[in-house]
Amino acid sequence: MRIGVVAPSAPIDLAVAERVTALATALFPDVELHVHPQCFLTHNHFAGEDGARAAAFIEVANDPELDAVWFARGGYGSCRIAEQVLARLGPAARDKTYLGYSDAGFLLAGLYARGFEVAHGPMAADAMRDEGEETIGRALGWLVDRSAGGLEPSVGSAPTAAFNITVFSQLLGTQLEPDLTNHVLMLEDVSEHTYRTDRSMFHITSTPSVRRVAGIRIGRCSLVPDNDPNFGETEEEVVRHWCARSGIPYLGAADIGHDAQNKVVPFGNAAQHR
Repeated sequence: MRIGVVAPSAPIDLAVAERVTALATALFPDVELHVHPQCFLTHNHFAGEDGARAAAFIEVANDPELDAVWFARGGYGSCRIAEQVLARLGPAARDKTYLGYSDAGFLLAGLYARGFEVAHGPMAADAMRDEGEETIGRALGWLVDRSAGGLEPSVGSAPTAAFNITVFSQLLGTQLEPDLTNHVLMLEDVSEHTYRTDRSMFHITSTPSVRRVAGIRIGRCSLVPDNDPNFGETEEEVVRHWCARSGIPYLGAADIGHDAQNKVVPFGNAAQHR
């Protein structure tokens, strides 16, 4: 299997590429990782200018010799190129699986809305985490063999989708928003004040299209900055509150987050993934 790695948001450094390539070789000898040179570019906040990031994603997605597209890391920036790249994807792009999370959610949403096979799960940069080997093994295990061992435990017959809370809130009402009717929606976040999460959940649960989901699960919200004054509720309590207000079923915890334990959540029905 040949997997292309591309960075539509923030860059990685050479050490990340070397580490994830070494892990892939050790864990899955038949896998070839092709890290696009664009991943190492820097322009202001981004992995190269918008045009460079868009061109790299289009090149990798449309390459018939590659079987999957793996996001290098999150950060910020994919929303700036999403509509441009989606309009230029050809037939070969539809034969691939796309895996990532965090800021990659903008592209995952747009791809899923257009019928592509996508999943929320660990990215190449997660190789640098303390439990990076296990994390990368989980991601590649699903990409290569569709291993159920790396799936979020509640994934089953019901269609699913997973997003960063802030990213999902921002893409609602745009051309990137997918139809999540009857889906179990899993949400997580990192480095957001609780009041910001509360505001995002107001927007999410007030959106008419979201009220058609089967229910919401909350993953881990990590590295939450101190709220001044104290917000007085946990992120789970915030989600419960807005689910109750909107009539959306609250379904409990999800084993996803910005950490080494982040599990894979295929969009749609997991059984339909090849």
